[in-house]
Amino acid sequence: MVKAIVGANWGDEGKGKITDMFAEKSDVVVRFQGGANAGHTIICDYGKFALHLLPSGVFYPHITNVIGNGVALDVPRFMAELQHLRDGGVPAPHILISERTQLLMPYHVLQDQYEEERLGGHAFGSTKSGIAPFYSDKYAKNGIQVCELFEEKRLMERLEQICAVKNVLFEHLYHKPKLNVKELFDQLMDYREQIAPFVSNTLVFVKDALREGKEVLLEAQLGAMKDPDFGIYPFTTSSHTLAGFGCMGVGVAPSDIKQVIAVTKAYSSAVGAGDFVSELFGDEAEELRHRGGDAGEYGATTGRPRRVGWFDTVATRYGCMVQGATEVALTAIDVLGYLDEIKVCTGYEIDGKIVTDFPVTPLLDRAKPVYTTLPGWKCDIRGETDYHKLPKQAQDYVDFLEEQIKTPISLVSTGPKRHEISRRR
Repeated sequence: MVKAIVGANWGDEGKGKITDMFAEKSDVVVRFQGGANAGHTIICDYGKFALHLLPSGVFYPHITNVIGNGVALDVPRFMAELQHLRDGGVPAPHILISERTQLLMPYHVLQDQYEEERLGGHAFGSTKSGIAPFYSDKYAKNGIQVCELFEEKRLMERLEQICAVKNVLFEHLYHKPKLNVKELFDQLMDYREQIAPFVSNTLVFVKDALREGKEVLLEAQLGAMKDPDFGIYPFTTSSHTLAGFGCMGVGVAPSDIKQVIAVTKAYSSAVGAGDFVSELFGDEAEELRHRGGDAGEYGATTGRPRRVGWFDTVATRYGCMVQGATEVALTAIDVLGYLDEIKVCTGYEIDGKIVTDFPVTPLLDRAKPVYTTLPGWKCDIRGETDYHKLPKQAQDYVDFLEEQIKTPISLVSTGPKRHEISRRR
């Protein structure tokens, strides 16, 4: 059976902890899209770790962790993460990399940086990790698959073809130094040596695991609002962040996915540009940002302060819908314990009309939040694992959110640690 852990919002919802929790009873954990441009923070028995490329099952010795063909594989970042685990005393995890996974190349990072620099005030808020150029090349058939590292003649020919085009761009649009094909080739040979022990036919591996009745967990990066088709385009990522893409990013059948757990925070947060209707500003935002999470609301990859706001039921209901969520995990409810009152965005006012369906980006740009105010619980509930021991106001808050998003909330997380969670049902 396949379960998928996905984000209902802009990313940063706490998916790492939820994946880590479900991994405990899984056999295989798969990252199926994205790259090192966003991360999951996990607090486990070994300490606190920020993962970017590695699947969140790496802290369990019984898990096979798969980097699927839909991922943008940044080899230096991958190897640095493995070293980070070793330095933290984590036993060497079992990892497989799909032979069909494509490589995030050094020139993708340069191109990302150069393009954001060129755009100036119109930049997209990229993490400058090379993701947009990577996926552009992949779908323009200019990408390099891991399997090509083992075909040296073919690899050199492809690099020459790719660099011929890239160098025109680098020299005449960005006014930057040209790429050296021989240096790139040598770098890729070094990559090959580093990742060769992990390369495998992961499609067959996952299919065999399912035939044997094993539990497979799909792990997504970012959230529904960052999907290039259904998100706040063009302020999105460049890979599909939806559970349905798990079929393409690893090779499972749609009928294999039986459970989709959409993760959402008890308030909203986002990194990067784009419309964020319920966003808070000034001291109110700084207080929530400071209290949020174990180390405040700062990106696990970039360290950038996250934008924060009230829970947005319009965006979250839509996110659950496009994810095909069968249930919801609500995280970070403990953060809100300092508030006398808590606002919830339950509609958007657009051109004088109240709407409750999430709009396309041009309309979103004109949206103003419509709030419902609920009483706070004014006490510390961090670490509570019995849902029925939560204050009535906290339970009422969860009930209200569930009614608004039209998806059952089954899990309520009360802290960042592995077992600081309560089961509502």
